[in-house]
Amino acid sequence: MARMTAFNSPLLLGFEHLEQILDRASRTSAEGYPPYNIEQTSDNGLRITLAVAGFSMNDLSVTIEDNQLMIRGQQVEDSDRVYIHRGIAARQFQRSFVLAEGIDVVGADLDNGLLHVDLERIVPEPEVRTIHISERVKATKKEPKTIDVE
Repeated sequence: MARMTAFNSPLLLGFEHLEQILDRASRTSAEGYPPYNIEQTSDNGLRITLAVAGFSMNDLSVTIEDNQLMIRGQQVEDSDRVYIHRGIAARQFQRSFVLAEGIDVVGADLDNGLLHVDLERIVPEPEVRTIHISERVKATKKEPKTIDVE
């Protein structure tokens, strides 16, 4: 059975991909680790900051997969250490953020246990195009040909 959504409207031509983006965003992890902030840094700039204390640059990866910003962290277990008490977990994480069209990742840096990922919205110049209207030639009705058969 087909689902009825707001994107089934005949007035929203070509917006089917928005439904897919909303579905993907709703499936992102609801887990709260690591905590993060999203701040506006300029009119067209955003920054995502994740608290990744204990992770080195080699433990972190930032990738873009199909308009989705993926931030992963995985610490390598140090088998040489013997813990008497272990209260700081070396756990892995994956955070994903769905990026809108026109959002570009400018860079990422690690500073005092905070991973900063800078984003920029690229605002295209408005474009006005004139579409040529051509006149459709009407087909003339042809009289059927008669063939004399003897």
